[in-house]
Amino acid sequence: MDNNPIPVTVLTGFLGAGKTTLLNRILSENHGRKLAVIENEFGEVGVDNQLVIQSDEELFEMNNGCICCSVRGDLIRILGRLLKRKDRLDGILIETTGLANPGPVAQTFFSDDEMRRSFRLDGIVTVVDSKHVSGHLDAGDESVKQLAFADVIVLNKTDLVSAAELEALEARIRKINAVARIQRARDCDVPLERVLDIGGFNLDRATGLDPKFLEPEYPFEWAGVYPLRAGVHELVIGHGDDHDHGHDHDHDHGDGHHHHHHGNPDELDVVVLPVASAGEADVAAARDLAVKAFSDWEHRVEEGGALAPGSSLHRLLLKEGNGRYRLDVGSAGSYAVFEGCGEDPLHILEDGQTVKPEWQADFHAAHEHAESVTSVGIQQAGELDGRRLNEWISGLLRTQGNDIYRMKGVLVVKGSTKRLVFQGIHMLFDAKFDREWGDGARVNSLVFIGRNLDRTALNEGFKACLAG
Repeated sequence: MDNNPIPVTVLTGFLGAGKTTLLNRILSENHGRKLAVIENEFGEVGVDNQLVIQSDEELFEMNNGCICCSVRGDLIRILGRLLKRKDRLDGILIETTGLANPGPVAQTFFSDDEMRRSFRLDGIVTVVDSKHVSGHLDAGDESVKQLAFADVIVLNKTDLVSAAELEALEARIRKINAVARIQRARDCDVPLERVLDIGGFNLDRATGLDPKFLEPEYPFEWAGVYPLRAGVHELVIGHGDDHDHGHDHDHDHGDGHHHHHHGNPDELDVVVLPVASAGEADVAAARDLAVKAFSDWEHRVEEGGALAPGSSLHRLLLKEGNGRYRLDVGSAGSYAVFEGCGEDPLHILEDGQTVKPEWQADFHAAHEHAESVTSVGIQQAGELDGRRLNEWISGLLRTQGNDIYRMKGVLVVKGSTKRLVFQGIHMLFDAKFDREWGDGARVNSLVFIGRNLDRTALNEGFKACLAG
């Protein structure tokens, strides 16, 4: 068998999204590739094959059931037949029925050694009807899974929605699948290189991974760094408009309601930490300390009480959302304030004047999860112990495989100079070493997409795999 497996692209998307339109665009382009097309239609009579343009590509149709269950045997037989061709194929396209969950289709290519040797799942491309997909997502049907499994998401029919609706839809999709590439289109007019030969499981190549997408969910909503002199200051929560705002984020989001509070509305958790500067590295170090502080026991502070900078979690007791507290600062410098999920803004006053933050950032977006399907990403330097890694992944698949739709990553394994590229679909998993790391940064990058994902447990489990 050739050491260069045949790339397979799975085209999926809900009914009427435009999958066949995209398929015809691929077949009509002058790409010079020998492609086989596998059509799957749910129903006794095939129709889609009549809609696919005539071309030199071989067309196979399966219509005796859903490709994700009874047709899997047909799929494997067709793939086996394709391997016996004298002239090698350059790729295979599988168009699934709009009712199909693409996960089991992808699993076919992990099902045995011959499948893994002969074929390479290059990517799952999901076509989305921008005008109507929100209704499908609200219903929690297969369209959510189609998004969760995707490497590329084609937002089709963009001419039927406004720019604001399109932005809102992209934001909603990002909460389901944070690493898929999103391509906007009309009539599925997308460049061929955006949907074929995308190397969907090569994380750093296929996803153009933005670290912000993989930023962990933090237990605080906002943070700011303030320049403070030594002495006593006033920490103010709420109290209407009787002073200037200390920071600019909009707690009401324009509709008079606050969507992020997870506890008692008359309590607000705050951590105040000294920092060397408002620079990125110093803020990141303080952020990590704040995460630990928020997980520790709280120090309750009555209205009018005092608190001081340090690693303690202060739970401010408010009265109807308002409160004033004494902040004792021992020495002049920069101080980072991390504010938990509350309804009223925080301010620091010196001699009655509002202190403006040198730096500030919102963290509340991570708390808004409209879907039960989410993404958890991990990026961390360090070498992994191969045995511990194998045991951890095996345990995850055994206990949570049904909930993990996709997982993929590029890892640094102790004792090897090559990258370990892994990919998984539910309970099936494959990993292999590919190219040398070279002179670039050796950083582990991995992502999990699925239901009921425990971000903390996944991060802790991964860290336990690091070599000592």
